Amino acid sequence: MILLAYALICLIFGTTFLAIKIGVDAGAPPFFSAGLRFFLAGAILFLWMVWKRKASFSLLLRKEMLITGATLTFGTFTTLYWAEQYVSSGLAAVLSATAPIIILLLQTTVLRLKASVHSLLGCIIGFIGVLLLVLPNLSMTVSPLWLIGCIAIIIGQFFYATGTLYSKKAINSMSEVSPIAMNASQMMYGGALMFILSMVTEDVHPEFLLSFKTAGSLLYLIVIGSMVGHTLFYWLVAKTNPVFPATWLYVSPPIAVGVGVLFYQETVSWITLLGVFTIIVGTVLVNFGALKQMVIKRRSKPDSYLKENIPNPVENG
Repeated sequence: MILLAYALICLIFGTTFLAIKIGVDAGAPPFFSAGLRFFLAGAILFLWMVWKRKASFSLLLRKEMLITGATLTFGTFTTLYWAEQYVSSGLAAVLSATAPIIILLLQTTVLRLKASVHSLLGCIIGFIGVLLLVLPNLSMTVSPLWLIGCIAIIIGQFFYATGTLYSKKAINSMSEVSPIAMNASQMMYGGALMFILSMVTEDVHPEFLLSFKTAGSLLYLIVIGSMVGHTLFYWLVAKTNPVFPATWLYVSPPIAVGVGVLFYQETVSWITLLGVFTIIVGTVLVNFGALKQMVIKRRSKPDSYLKENIPNPVENG
């Protein structure tokens, strides 16, 4: 059951990039549709947690929820949704997988934490992978918006990394609150901020919801991507630990590239595939210490370790 759930979250999070691409290509306003996705998904999950008496409405008044929503959801996904108007879903997924590398960079430069040699090597390899993805396309005639889209996704990962580091402090100060309720609350705040951005930048016509592609994309992202995917993620965290489910970041980029090629006629070259592989190797090296610690702890004291770990409030995807 654990392996099945893990396979499902890899598949779900790997296909959300294509679902976003289909929606924005079909005419869905990127900011409004992103806001609708996260606000509705967050509201449904939050009300469910309140009904189960595992959350209270007072959680929505905490400033921590606003800050994590502004970084983890708003900052990460406004850039991703906007960028997918100009870049392929596969490339968006691979660039999004640089988040663990950026987290390490912020830890070493801002928080002054010492990084291991293999983590620093992973950063270098991951950066080379990004260059392999981007530079070959610059030698061809590409839209400037394509390059801006790539940069926007990387900027979004800085928001995600900042939110992840901040959320660790929030979790420690709110240990009595369910992480699922925290995730739902921050998604609501992120979605609300997206609505505000949409109001000042987009001309939204509700008719876009009448399109099969836009409505189907939105429904998939709300129900499968945000609700089912994250529920499975937290179930895996409860049954295993926070590190193992997060390794979807290494598996989903090839899935995203594959489904984009198979179902959306996106092009891929051997250099692109090499870039995908290089970024995944770099990301694994960055997280090598955590993965090794996970294996050691599971072998030595599996029961106590599984109960003591607390998950991050949101995962990218």
